[in-house]
Amino acid sequence: MSSQLDYPPRLKLARIPTPLQLLPRASKRWGAGKRLWMKRDDLTGSALTGNKIRKLEFIAAHALEQGLSTLVTCGGVHSNHCRATALVAAQLGLDCHLVLRADDEPEQHTGNFLLDQLAGASYEIWPAGEWAGNLKKIYARLESEFKASGRPALMIPTGGSDSLGVWGYIAAAEELRWDLEESRIERGVLALATGSAGTQTGLSAGVAIFDLPLQVIGYAVCDDAEWFNRRVSSDWQASLARWAQLPRVELVPHTRDHSVGPGYGRADASVYELIAELTRLEGIPLDPVYTGKAFQGVLADIRNDFYDDVDDIIFVHTGGVFGLFAHEPQLLAAAGRAS
Repeated sequence: MSSQLDYPPRLKLARIPTPLQLLPRASKRWGAGKRLWMKRDDLTGSALTGNKIRKLEFIAAHALEQGLSTLVTCGGVHSNHCRATALVAAQLGLDCHLVLRADDEPEQHTGNFLLDQLAGASYEIWPAGEWAGNLKKIYARLESEFKASGRPALMIPTGGSDSLGVWGYIAAAEELRWDLEESRIERGVLALATGSAGTQTGLSAGVAIFDLPLQVIGYAVCDDAEWFNRRVSSDWQASLARWAQLPRVELVPHTRDHSVGPGYGRADASVYELIAELTRLEGIPLDPVYTGKAFQGVLADIRNDFYDDVDDIIFVHTGGVFGLFAHEPQLLAAAGRAS
């Protein structure tokens, strides 16, 4: 398949390409003879960091092209995507409004939410039980209000996961092509945490478009495998319908859901202990909401011979460092046990 894609307008926001890093001590500790790699998309920036930035390069470019002056998006109080959107808006001189889902624990109002406010984003916080059921109505109200006030808004879905945001990780797959050549990886697995399916959709499509020797496997942090597989397929069909320049590749999504744990935004002690141990082994912290759970799922699958036929496993570090601060007591306890 040709690598020449006609990408939509794109801003340069992320610090890319990000490194593909071998994890020698983690490989020795958990790899069972396989090489464990990490695609360091936690290094796409400093405060403006993580996987959401790749999507926002296309999303924000679209907003500017359409003459829109406000970015509206949604997520949990601790949302990495909301924090990234708020910072991108500040960087571009746009307004930002966040529709946040309340969390039960007051300590969740730290980290990302602090940065939302420092970036000047306005926000509204809804009870968790009402947020999802009212989101369409809330978005309709806000779109009307911002238009009437002369500040027309781009309404961005959870995680920036739609037929526009998908381009971020199609482009990342093109970047991975050079990583594979440089690291001499001939065949492997590309594993990632998946929460709103946008990164999973983009990588699945990009791997197919650029004919990379990788199988993309998402590790669910909420819902189940069937939900994610349906969502990837439907988002890809929406992308094909919107963008005539996209190659008509067929996706067969693969999702694992055995590491969801006690639910979205919650983790058990073994995840915290894994985060502490990996940080001491490789100097790379994961987070309890996304990457910690997904990495635990990968290691479980290695132990259970799920990856028996591959030698290289690439884990996409999608960021989330600011989410650590909402889990300080559990992480300190895990660090103490690891010492």
